[in-house]
Amino acid sequence: MVAYVIIPGIDGSDERHWQSLWEQRWGPSAVRIAPASWSRPDLPDWVAAIQAAYETASRRDDRVALVAHSLGCWATAHWLERSRPGTVAAFLVAPPDPRGPAFPREAASTFLGLSARPLPCPSLLVAGDDDPYCDPTTSASFAHGWQAERHLVKNHGHVNSASGLGDWPAGRELLRRLLTAESLQVRT
Repeated sequence: MVAYVIIPGIDGSDERHWQSLWEQRWGPSAVRIAPASWSRPDLPDWVAAIQAAYETASRRDDRVALVAHSLGCWATAHWLERSRPGTVAAFLVAPPDPRGPAFPREAASTFLGLSARPLPCPSLLVAGDDDPYCDPTTSASFAHGWQAERHLVKNHGHVNSASGLGDWPAGRELLRRLLTAESLQVRT
């Protein structure tokens, strides 16, 4: 088995978001971060929330999948860089461009100075080819910097609940492949 840490973006993921639907599917195997600063993201708060969720998840299983969306991708990368945990994989979906015009102003004070540096674990970056928060060239540069595999999703914007993905079976398959490739056998 694998334990999952759900790391949404700003304001969390609503009940129609694929992250929320996956969390329901996985039941007690999933732990969602709980930062105090959902709406006005503070990087140290989010990193502490990831650490707390990781500690809970790693007590359930020694293999942990980090499932991040949007701003959560940057918090995840920062946490990984500092913590360097054991058996973990990172599934990073639709990271916004911190230097782009659509980057959330609410996050600018603590998230703006981040850059994509090699991650200490197997990782997959999934990006939309028409994401208003990050163009395909920039998402490719993030994947390169993080040394993550990259998968481009066509015509689904920010790959969120507004994208109409529902339970997003294709995303679960991408996650399954990432985990299987790393001998983290999982049922998604």
